[in-house]
Amino acid sequence: MTPINAKAEIFLTAFNALSKIEQNVVVAKLLHNARIREDIIDLAIAETRNRQSSRPFRNLLKELRKEQRN
Repeated sequence: MTPINAKAEIFLTAFNALSKIEQNVVVAKLLHNARIREDIIDLAIAETRNRQSSRPFRNLLKELRKEQRN
């Protein structure tokens, strides 16, 4: 386990030990910070898109050009 993963595990263990109200306060404080909030949103989008099937970039360009013509 890398040091970064070890720190993440420690944080999650401590976070899970908090009551639900305390967890909500921690999350609210994280989301209050604009930089952290943007990072969380980016990670959530990436995780969602990671499960989507991929397609060749050339096909995407063809679809975009076709949509622009319509």
